[in-house]
Amino acid sequence: MTDDQVITAAAKANRIASSRAARIITGRPDRRARIEETTIELPGRRLTLRVHRPKRDARKLPLVVSFHGGGFIGGTAAQNDWLNSHLAAHCPAVVVSVEYRLAPRHPLPQPIEDGYDTLVRLVEDAPTWGIDPTAVAVLGESAGGMIAALLALRARDSGPALLAQALLYPATDLTETMTDYPSITGNADNPTLSLPRLRAARRFSLPPGLDPSSVSPLKAENLAGLPPALIVTAALDPLADHGSRYAERLGEASLVRYPRATHSFLSTPGLVPAARPARREILALLRDHLHPAGSGHTEVLEVEAG
Repeated sequence: MTDDQVITAAAKANRIASSRAARIITGRPDRRARIEETTIELPGRRLTLRVHRPKRDARKLPLVVSFHGGGFIGGTAAQNDWLNSHLAAHCPAVVVSVEYRLAPRHPLPQPIEDGYDTLVRLVEDAPTWGIDPTAVAVLGESAGGMIAALLALRARDSGPALLAQALLYPATDLTETMTDYPSITGNADNPTLSLPRLRAARRFSLPPGLDPSSVSPLKAENLAGLPPALIVTAALDPLADHGSRYAERLGEASLVRYPRATHSFLSTPGLVPAARPARREILALLRDHLHPAGSGHTEVLEVEAG
């Protein structure tokens, strides 16, 4: 495929993923949260943000910055409405999903810079957003999981402080060893993320001259001092070992693997039942670290409804 063909195909797929009809597969947003789109001005660019807030909570709330998947060449914030709206309503928190720029027009590390600059700006302007700048977490799926992991590394060194990271079937290795994992060999023909698609994502997102280890969390030299991590993987996912190997390197990360789940299953709760227990795990992580005991948070019982 050419660059133009990739861009055209991604735009078409994103329109479908954002449609109301697609919610049969992608899940209906939680009615106890409201969703608004806004923009944020950053040096040299303007990004769209999809902001999820609980409808009946006007307090200053924790912030969760969320990143969608799509191999850096596709995906849209709307594909995670089912997850993000639920987390906003039940944590509770302000969940901000970033429409970071996509390759091949905007190759790495531009999507990562979009994520970090957005994180910093949100925390700096905390009163405007109605958030608590001392209670911040990052969350991402697939390529977005890689962004979230890299932001946790960068925030450790340069701020702002993060209290948790939720990495959902993350890609963690974009180096030449990206496909040298048993899970990729065993799931190479999985329709949710085939080996050719994985290689195409790497080819279009990595520009000449960029050291791939610089955008590969698994290859980071120092993983000490990072916020508590939950890593969710799927046994039928080619990237399952990317997540489990990263959990091994982190040492104290919580690793959960769902045996009948495929890649991107939290974006397709209408097809994969494991999405609901995985969502509970993510919610528990965020509640534990963003609303610690004694914070005055009132527990909201989770009700599974559609």
